[in-house]
Amino acid sequence: MKNRILFCGILIIALVISCAKNPFTGKNTLALVPNSEILPSAFAQYGQFLKENKVITGTSDAEKVENIGIKIKNAAEKWLNANGYKGYLKDYQWEYKLVESKEVNAWCMPGGKIVVYSGILPITKDDSGLATVMGHEVAHALANHGQQRMSAAMLQQGGAIVTTAALGNTSAQTQQIAMTAYGAVTQFGGMLPFSRSHESEADKIGLTLMAIAGYNPEQSVVFWSRMATASGGNKPPEFMSTHPSDETRIANLRRLVPEAKAEALKFGITFN
Repeated sequence: MKNRILFCGILIIALVISCAKNPFTGKNTLALVPNSEILPSAFAQYGQFLKENKVITGTSDAEKVENIGIKIKNAAEKWLNANGYKGYLKDYQWEYKLVESKEVNAWCMPGGKIVVYSGILPITKDDSGLATVMGHEVAHALANHGQQRMSAAMLQQGGAIVTTAALGNTSAQTQQIAMTAYGAVTQFGGMLPFSRSHESEADKIGLTLMAIAGYNPEQSVVFWSRMATASGGNKPPEFMSTHPSDETRIANLRRLVPEAKAEALKFGITFN
């Protein structure tokens, strides 16, 4: 009992002192692992990934990935500087790589390390489609979503330890039932909604970034509609998924387009 109380006390203190306000979301977010630890690890993993995969260089597509990546990065810096966060990205080490793969995907590691798989290019089709994808992925890094997922996983594991300790005097069957229930509740009631909220945040931030970078945010709806068609609708129900449904995502983007345009207008950028 004393150990459980001590653990809970330490956990509460950690939660109080380990929250940081993110400028892009305006929210206080979990930061149990500091970026001073996360970024060097991310940079090392990125370097190892590039060694183990075929990086495409010297092509028009590779050049497009880098050019659009730079514009998205500049848009993020413009927004931060205009909102009083100059120097916020000082520890970022931006890279933009096109990697040969049939996988329809792209990602951005903490610290601005970006990979676009060649398999997504037939769906992005044009600069606006690619800007939608890269803006979304960069937004995950800017919102510190990786840090938050690590923190949430640590809390989930900590809760499992406390639950196991609390069930120490019960039968093995009772412990198994309780832990199965704990896993289901924390996954469907916590971790998955947490992940879906991150996707929606990245959509919103990414929309603003692409608009400030000069790409019409209305084209994000066109891209995600193509993605929905390409997936063939073969997806789990939204409550079982890490991502919002295609319908939810597209509806949210349509609603957010005017806001993204308004942000771009602050920087003298307009769209017909």
